[in-house]
Parts: sequence; C-alpha cells; structure tokens
Amino acid sequence: MYRITKEFHFSASHQLKALPADHQCARLHGHNYIVEVELSSAELNEHGFVRDYHELAPLKDYIDASFDHRHLNEVLDHDQVTAECLAKHFYDWCKARLAETSAVRVSETAKTWAEYRP
Repeated sequence: MYRITKEFHFSASHQLKALPADHQCARLHGHNYIVEVELSSAELNEHGFVRDYHELAPLKDYIDASFDHRHLNEVLDHDQVTAECLAKHFYDWCKARLAETSAVRVSETAKTWAEYRP
C-alpha cells in the first residue's frame, strides 16, 4: 500500500459549550490548526503517484475560504466543534472528491492530534 500525506494550516476560534463553565475549553479560545490528509492506494497511477499533490489544492482553497480566521461553531453550526469533529468533517469532504482518501488528522496544539480513519 502506498500512502501520501499533505498538511494544511489555518487559525480559528471555537468554544466547547457543553463542558462545565470552569473548564478552559468552555471559554471562547483559538488554535493554529494543522490538518493532515492521507491518501492511500495499492497501485500508482500512470505518473507514478498515488495522486498528484497539486490535486489537493481545492482543499486548501476550501480551508482558506471557509475556516481560516473564522469561529468554527458558526462555520459548522455545532456547539461541540472538537478536533475529532473536524477530522471527520475534512475526511468526508476529501473522500467525496478524492477516492484515495484514507484518513485525516487534525492538531490543535503541538502535542495533540485527533484522527478519523474508517
């Protein structure tokens, strides 16, 4: 199995409103997010790629237009916009456009990652 990944970055705010009021994540706060998309294939295409990285440009455009410097609770119309939710959201978005999508990871901090992999 061949696997490739590409990283995308954006900054945004969110608030986890269902948490207790004294939990730091219940307050409005922001992160510098990293989204890592993984594509997998048992075979390479005629150019020797799983997929040309350039074909991931629409994801960058989507992130820049819809997520960067936005409030994620409003973008996704949800009170619990966690890294896990974002990983699933970006996985679904990518899978609908790139059949080779096998996983998406999202980081909110340098030490934490959430992954969605069916």
